[in-house]
Amino acid sequence: MTPTLSFDEAVNLLKKFVKFSEVKNQKHIDLSLCTADERPQAQRALVIANLEVEKGTLTQVQLLARLGLD
Repeated sequence: MTPTLSFDEAVNLLKKFVKFSEVKNQKHIDLSLCTADERPQAQRALVIANLEVEKGTLTQVQLLARLGLD
């Protein structure tokens, strides 16, 4: 079983998969950039990051800024 990621570890992992979109000046997280081995952990990282927003630890805008998606 893979160890649980901290929020900061999740954000740092997800930053590796941020890329520019076809839409000018927009970025998104693209899990197709993951290797097959990285994909489950990247998916867990997405869940961890979004749970922090749901818990109210930070806002969606703050999360997007941390990920470099602002």
